Amino acid sequence: MNQYDFRKYHYRSINAADDAERAAINQELKELYASLSEEEKNEFNRQLQTFLAREMGRLKSDYESIKGSTSDN
Repeated sequence: MNQYDFRKYHYRSINAADDAERAAINQELKELYASLSEEEKNEFNRQLQTFLAREMGRLKSDYESIKGSTSDN
């Protein structure tokens, strides 16, 4: 089973110099996905959903922490 490093793509996209670079990173991911077998695509999607859920949870926690500290002032 392949382990996909979505964090690497995520950080590269966040730090992209412009929209064109971000689009190139997205295209790279699309090409990777297109090269996979159906079974690998299922695993890719499962890992992507896990990554997105984890990141959204982390962002929510960070937001609530910041929101809580600013309302205390």
